[in-house]
Amino acid sequence: MRATFGFILAVAFTAAPAFAATSVLGNGFGKACYEAAESNRQYRDAIGVCNAALDEDALSAVDRAATFVNRGIILMQNKKLTAAIEDYDAAIKLRPGTAEAYVNKGIALLHLGGRDAEAVALLTEGLNHNPTRPEVAYYTRGIANELIGNTRAAYEDFAKAVELAPNWGEAAAELARFQTVKKKTAAG
Repeated sequence: MRATFGFILAVAFTAAPAFAATSVLGNGFGKACYEAAESNRQYRDAIGVCNAALDEDALSAVDRAATFVNRGIILMQNKKLTAAIEDYDAAIKLRPGTAEAYVNKGIALLHLGGRDAEAVALLTEGLNHNPTRPEVAYYTRGIANELIGNTRAAYEDFAKAVELAPNWGEAAAELARFQTVKKKTAAG
């Protein structure tokens, strides 16, 4: 099986960045876990399906990492952030190049609060691994950068998110809050 990446938008948190679901191809509990993460299915059913995938399916390392990401999304949607972070860490341990694990862990840390600089580092690492929808990482990193007082980097991240997804209203709204001012330099 080969994993591909997909995303879902969630409004469960105040900053409302998108979560990065990871698709598992083929049939079985792994794919059902992905579909549960995408559809925001009832918590018990969704967690049960993901647990079954991890316990019963003969998943490749790629699909096992994807299933940890997807279960982490379900946990995060249900505000179980510490458990979600544990799943993202498991995905990173299995496959250090899983961009969506870094992106989602960054989102979770942002929602925990007080770990915004760490969120920036994780989102940057996720971008280094080429996520399928990098605008999600740029948007979320923009929020984190603004929280740590790095206004210029926040502006640049929101601008990049809008460039990559011009119809994404949330990113455009964040960017619209900024004003750019040209300053005269000594050279003129």
